[in-house]
Amino acid sequence: MSSGSKEQLLNLSKPAFSEKQAIELVERIFGLKVSEIKPLPSYDDENFYVRVSKLEEKGEVAEEFVLKIINCEDSRNPELIEVQTRIMMFLRDEGFPVAAPHFTKDGEIMFLESIDADSAPRAYMVRLLSFLPGQTVATLPIDPSVLYEIGQLAARLDKTLAEKFRHPLVKALHRGEFIWNLANVPLLKRYISAVGQSRRLEVVEQVIQRFSVEIVPKLRSFRPCINHGDLNDHNILLVREAGLVSTSPHYRVSGILDFSDMSHGCYVFEVAITTMYMMIESKDPLHVGGHVLAGFESVVPLTTEERAALFLLVCGRFAQSLVMAAHTTLLHPENEEYLMITAKTGWEHLMMLFETGQEAVEKIWFETAKTYM
Repeated sequence: MSSGSKEQLLNLSKPAFSEKQAIELVERIFGLKVSEIKPLPSYDDENFYVRVSKLEEKGEVAEEFVLKIINCEDSRNPELIEVQTRIMMFLRDEGFPVAAPHFTKDGEIMFLESIDADSAPRAYMVRLLSFLPGQTVATLPIDPSVLYEIGQLAARLDKTLAEKFRHPLVKALHRGEFIWNLANVPLLKRYISAVGQSRRLEVVEQVIQRFSVEIVPKLRSFRPCINHGDLNDHNILLVREAGLVSTSPHYRVSGILDFSDMSHGCYVFEVAITTMYMMIESKDPLHVGGHVLAGFESVVPLTTEERAALFLLVCGRFAQSLVMAAHTTLLHPENEEYLMITAKTGWEHLMMLFETGQEAVEKIWFETAKTYM
């Protein structure tokens, strides 16, 4: 998801390449022969599933990729895209289930494609990433053990980056007014008119007000790290565990997708973001936070101050997702179905959190987490 200032949002241009153009890109830039291509859903970039055929000693073999064409606005920041890609390569080397870039014919990890559109030239950064197996969390019934694993994975990812990743372009992850950084919930004031006059607007305004008073002054006390920033139910892939005899299938994480929202943040941000998105498809949303928290704290225990902030941080992420979906739908009504996925249950969950109250929700989360100790 991409978003910065209001002006950036208005100027942001989602790519609109045809399948024929995408095939030409893959063959010209990466030197691969495409045998199958189909579009994939996306927020503000354009993605294609790509299958290529290669001749080897034992005959023809097929490889699968995702062609990612990045929107105009983000393509103006090649340093950010490069460091995100370098992080993906680093994490894959560290054993995380992350896609790796396929090098261009010139040995580069990305390529800037310039085209003329509506009498104005536009440039899009292009990458070809390895295809990861699995089904998204959104399409599967997940149990507490999977939520625990996802929380654990989120903590390991942040901790590994904080302790080991070094790169001269890492400064590009300090993204100022990047709207998807959880520290920037107060910036939602610019976009809340998209929600309309309703009870929903009242709740969002309360979230922003409480966040500004109770969270913003404490931000410096939260331990910093690099956040993935978008571990949602469509960015985590699962595969069924083989060889297990059980009445119900067990799944494990097989892929982490979409590193475009990475930024410098805090450990507690990742817990909150992951909790919020795992609640979306859950039949027991109030208990999700406890399972995710237990997994996360098995790697990175939160401080007392970080735990106390968790409720409002989760509410803040709900507000970010719901407000920005409403706003971006006004700009791109043709992509409404994808943009409003979270909103289908998101508003209901945010209202439920507020009606249940912080003390009662925290009691459920913390007591659930305690059962794992």
